[in-house]
Amino acid sequence: MQIYRHYENLPAAARGAAVAVGNFDGVHRGHQALIARTKTLGDKLGVLVFEPHPQEFFRPTGERFRLTPFRAKARLLERFGTDVLYALHFDAAMASLTAEDFIAKVLVEGLGVSHVVVGQDFQFGKGRGGNVDLLQARAKKRGFAVVVFDPVGTVDDPKISSTRIREALREGKPDVAARLLGHWWTVEGRVQPGDKRGRTIGFPTANVSLEGYLEPALGVYAVRVEVGGKFYDGVANFGRRPTFDKKDVLLEVHIFDFADDIYGQQIVVSFVAYLRPEMKFAGLDALKTQIAADGETARKLLKTAPAAPPS
Repeated sequence: MQIYRHYENLPAAARGAAVAVGNFDGVHRGHQALIARTKTLGDKLGVLVFEPHPQEFFRPTGERFRLTPFRAKARLLERFGTDVLYALHFDAAMASLTAEDFIAKVLVEGLGVSHVVVGQDFQFGKGRGGNVDLLQARAKKRGFAVVVFDPVGTVDDPKISSTRIREALREGKPDVAARLLGHWWTVEGRVQPGDKRGRTIGFPTANVSLEGYLEPALGVYAVRVEVGGKFYDGVANFGRRPTFDKKDVLLEVHIFDFADDIYGQQIVVSFVAYLRPEMKFAGLDALKTQIAADGETARKLLKTAPAAPPS
């Protein structure tokens, strides 16, 4: 997959694609269906996203909400067949482009699109001045086609959305989020040095910051962990570690039957199931007992958990 951070002066190989346009946060089942539809429209599948997410530009101090920061999103988009990823920088200049200019300068002159595929509620341009009606009207004059994709849903969720997935994670329901995503919700980050307290009680942890990610419900999770291309089961606590009077939030991952030194390495953690809320314990002995119990629960659950979430 080729990645371009700009739309001007693209090489011929990066132009003329059928392009899916959107934020694609999470790359959920609805996004996957839209991308699959786009792939049927030409020889080259392009996806156009904005980085940073427009919401981060307009509300830089707002609550973290992203399911997939750029690296995670790009990896998923490549998995689902994207040939060219246009990750256009969203800044004041981009925000000031009118809908008419976005069509003319970005889609036509820049990308030379053959087709554009968007969802029914797609809005674009300065002040969200453009919609699918305007896009379709201009497409006829500018020589490209527009496909408006119907929402994908389930019995419980008529429309799969990133918003609904965020709600599920904040409610401690990674299984619901995974069903809507079509894959486990994952975070990736570099293993950081910590207090090394876990080693002293027999449960060493790989500590990862969730900076840039949505914060799920605080508590203990059964997880799968990718380290150096290999996969392991584990149990993780995401929280403030109240037993030790900590205030910052941190993901602490205990990887089963694993003893390698991985400080500084990048790992990927998949949230499979929520086991319990975070708790404050009277002392280390009570904490050790509970961690051991959580580990056994996670082992049993992960032994029968599927490699991918059920649809």
